[in-house]
Amino acid sequence: MDYIQAIILAIIEGITEFLPVSSTGHMIIASSFFGIAQDDFTKLFTIVIQLGTILSVVILYFKRFFQTIDFYFKLLIGFIPAVVLGLLLSDFIDGLLENPITVAISLIIGGVILLKVDEWFTPKEETEVVKEISYSTAFKIGMFQCLAMIPGVSRSGASIVGGMSQKLSRTTAAEFSFFLAVPTMLGATVKKCYDYYKAGFVLSDEQVNLLIIGNVVGFIVAMIAIKSFIGFLSKNGFKLFGYYRIVAGIAVLLIHFFVQKLTII
Repeated sequence: MDYIQAIILAIIEGITEFLPVSSTGHMIIASSFFGIAQDDFTKLFTIVIQLGTILSVVILYFKRFFQTIDFYFKLLIGFIPAVVLGLLLSDFIDGLLENPITVAISLIIGGVILLKVDEWFTPKEETEVVKEISYSTAFKIGMFQCLAMIPGVSRSGASIVGGMSQKLSRTTAAEFSFFLAVPTMLGATVKKCYDYYKAGFVLSDEQVNLLIIGNVVGFIVAMIAIKSFIGFLSKNGFKLFGYYRIVAGIAVLLIHFFVQKLTII
């Protein structure tokens, strides 16, 4: 991985992490295009730079994030399913991270769901997140979030749909998804760093610099993306993201099979 590739991947992460389009899926597609998807450092990089994006949530929602103990217990309850399944399916998930076909199919299926989600669920009026969400609701949203272990599903998309299935408004579900991302992505980063260290890999000075640059770029871009997404979502819903996912998924399939055919010829 070079610096240009690191910056591009970080921009993709910052834009897509909190949108219902799958940041992991987009980074798999981009890293596959660069020819570095199977590199161990690339896999580490795509996880670790999430620290920059979750920091953007803490900064943007500073007053609302630092709340009562009850609020943190709800985040913990929502985080538990990802911990359990993440530990059980770690090797299986790593295998999926190299497969653009899985990403493409997930993008298309998720796109169809986003086209219908506003029709399926009738939200309540907007209220403060911590007062709206019960412990059982937080756990159910956490279960939905686990679907994002399949590349291309979208962590934010799955958890937002999970929130709406519990009668939360679009904005309330999206904001709780942002908050839930903090322990989830922090845990994923710690786990990936531990696995990297346990496997005997040592970061070079250049790789450390790449991680720093990736986090800084991801942080800046995510700040802009979150503000833009909440405003757009409250007014327009999910259909645009649904259409985008379907088109992107079909494009990935076409490119993959076309390139494969050329290779065979």
